[in-house]
Amino acid sequence: MAIPYPHFIASEKAAMDAGLLAPSVILTQDDLKKIAAYKAVEYVESGMVLGLGTGSTARHAVDRIGDLLRQGKLKDIVGIPTSRKTHEQALSLGIPLSDLDAHPVVDLAIDGADEVDPCLNLVKGRGGSLLREKMVEGACKKFVVIVDESKMVNCLGGSGLAMPVEVIQFCWRFTAARLQKLFEEAGCVAKLRTVKEEPFVTDNGNYIVDLYFKKSIGDLKAASDAILQLSGVVEHGMFLDMATTVIVAGELGLTVKNK
Repeated sequence: MAIPYPHFIASEKAAMDAGLLAPSVILTQDDLKKIAAYKAVEYVESGMVLGLGTGSTARHAVDRIGDLLRQGKLKDIVGIPTSRKTHEQALSLGIPLSDLDAHPVVDLAIDGADEVDPCLNLVKGRGGSLLREKMVEGACKKFVVIVDESKMVNCLGGSGLAMPVEVIQFCWRFTAARLQKLFEEAGCVAKLRTVKEEPFVTDNGNYIVDLYFKKSIGDLKAASDAILQLSGVVEHGMFLDMATTVIVAGELGLTVKNK
């Protein structure tokens, strides 16, 4: 939905950099994502090892990093992509790439999120890259999350949209049934993610089972532990106590929330 553009006091630089600073501009949701992404890139310094996120919001941040490298405003950056798609994007922009084997400590990661709760816990992975995202972002000193205000929720799962769980292909129906039973009190429905009626396959060769909840799942740490204890589960999309900063773009400008 297009949002009338007010005076973004807190985000004027980011909006200007994004080419969106004008009194009569009407901002789309993608414009808000771009402003938040450009603000996040202000945290990047030359010489950093960066975790490069995946998705429609993170794409803007990766583009911006590439622009600053070409302009000579950033130097000696090393990127660690969280998906094949981001790997291809970064290569096309001339961003030097590596991996966690060579750089086990990451200075800063920038990525989007599908949901953010008041404690800055996240749901990620609706794009299917949750395992690599969690590996890279779990290794970083600072994790900056960029979202538009539609992603803010009172509790994880509260949007009614998918809570993704990456599972191995072997007996995925068995695993999905166990996941659904695990959260039956929350009215959970587990569905295999498909694309054109075929199972969606992650970069790691696994499937995604999306969990939909009618009620709160309660203690997030307990829920996380219970999911990971199931054989066949690789990883889930709850990113608990990982984000250090969340940048939210909305009608009134940018809000920066810090842990």
